[in-house]
Amino acid sequence: MYTRFLQSALLDALRDSPVVLLNGARQTGKTTLVQSLPSRSSQLSVPASVQGPVQEHAKATYLTLDDAGFLAAARSDPAGFLSGFSGSIIIDEVQHAPELFPALKSAVDRQRTPGRFLLTGSANILLLPRLAESLAGRMQILTLWPLAQGEIAGRSTNVVDLLFAPPLPALPAGLASGLPPVERQDLMRRLLAGGYPEPLTRPSEARRRAWFGSYLTTILQRDVRDMANIEGLTALPRLLALIAARAASLLNLSDISRAAGLPYTTLTRYMSLLEATFLVQLIPAWSTNLSTRLVKSPKVILNDTGLMASLLGLNVERLTQDGSLFGPLLENFVAMEVKKHIAWSQVQPQLFHFRTQTGVEVDLVLENAAGEIVGLEVKASATVSAADFKGLRALMEARGERFVRGVVLYTGQQVIPFGERLHAVPISLLWI
Repeated sequence: MYTRFLQSALLDALRDSPVVLLNGARQTGKTTLVQSLPSRSSQLSVPASVQGPVQEHAKATYLTLDDAGFLAAARSDPAGFLSGFSGSIIIDEVQHAPELFPALKSAVDRQRTPGRFLLTGSANILLLPRLAESLAGRMQILTLWPLAQGEIAGRSTNVVDLLFAPPLPALPAGLASGLPPVERQDLMRRLLAGGYPEPLTRPSEARRRAWFGSYLTTILQRDVRDMANIEGLTALPRLLALIAARAASLLNLSDISRAAGLPYTTLTRYMSLLEATFLVQLIPAWSTNLSTRLVKSPKVILNDTGLMASLLGLNVERLTQDGSLFGPLLENFVAMEVKKHIAWSQVQPQLFHFRTQTGVEVDLVLENAAGEIVGLEVKASATVSAADFKGLRALMEARGERFVRGVVLYTGQQVIPFGERLHAVPISLLWI
């Protein structure tokens, strides 16, 4: 049983929002998290006025729309279905019944009680046309990703908040004297294992690969088929593998269309489905011109490096023999770790990448609500040189005083200054 750091944000949302949606890919632990909330509520400070599933299990009714009976009832008479239950309700896999959302809106408008409806979903409702009713002003949406390395290690330090904090000496105690060395073999194993809870318990690479194969089949048969009446579901695993081979690079749909043998319009539809099921994520381009961000090419990443490695047939031996495979896998790993930390950070920045017309780039850019930014470069090496900061210096020049700091994450042990607001930092900060 892993402690999920999103739990605190989830409880905060239940204290003041009538509807809370916890979404994310299948098998990331959403059901386990929502069902564990009541058992931990006695240790939490929850106002007595809050009538929600964070109080007592007996006051929250748990329903899953993976159950054919509940699903049929929810679809045939949404309002009647909801009125049949009193008190707080947990509805699992709510994306199966988009008909429920207008009924939820009506129910909340009649009785606006915090924590009344706790929903989970394995599809991003903001990307699904059938669920366009977003309950604006009534619902808070949180995303649960696969386990972060800190959650696996039981360390709750939020790296995103640290990066926006005062100067680097404010990092965790002991960091100034160096972190434990990052052995390349250990780092490879972290990348190959990923963060899905169940494959982490499997004893062998073959058993983890079998799990990922079954996992993709389940998503295609249960989620994608429900969301869109499409032919050629067998093309999606191949498409996902092609994307995995291009992970952490600029998205080129024309290139993927040719490689997959899919018409461009079909490809864009499939990409939307892969985004909606949280398997694929796009990182938009950062620019000082807000309108320019919309037209520049995004980067594409997969939601988990364990899944990515399974799709590409990667193992420690292949990564050791072919160093060109390690870099994109590591950058994808860092990008997803940052997204996980953003989900439960206080700063809540947006995530971008940076690239100039001359090809100078920064792997990841975080921008907070005040327009302050942090740049992150990922380097699969134990040594760092001034040349590794070229992109970060360009970003600093573009943002001026709103540039908080630039960091090169590397596999060494020391925090090394490379000029004003520029540092090399051990990648093990992500789990120490």
